[in-house]
Amino acid sequence: MERPLWVRWLRVWAVGGAIIAGGALLFKYTTPTDEQLIQSLSPELRLQYERERNLRQAEQQELMKIVKETSQSDKPIWDTGAIESPWERKTSPQSKNRAQFEKLKAEQVQRQELEKIREELAEIRQQTASETGRIVDERNQKSWWKIW
Repeated sequence: MERPLWVRWLRVWAVGGAIIAGGALLFKYTTPTDEQLIQSLSPELRLQYERERNLRQAEQQELMKIVKETSQSDKPIWDTGAIESPWERKTSPQSKNRAQFEKLKAEQVQRQELEKIREELAEIRQQTASETGRIVDERNQKSWWKIW
């Protein structure tokens, strides 16, 4: 005996909904968050990610400025934007600005790294000086000629 049509369609909708809901739940619970992904990186890659974060944010801000300028124009997007086509080989002031921007960002990152290194060195110097002072004090107090 054959089932009624509405029962078959109900079964189709139920199985389809279960597949879609299962896929959505699997996606939700199996994909790592950004923090988990960063924590799973090796220490070198994590350090590189942290160093380049400011550069990526600055690039994103520049891109948003260009998008805002482009959206206010009535010209087509390929004729309006300040972003150059990768297939055109002409040197423009924008490419010079990009190179200058990258140079400034690299110098800024280098200055930040140098400052961090200086702070770490100052901390190490302070720790070694206090440790050396402690060792000298111990030796002065426990020497054999100080007994008399």
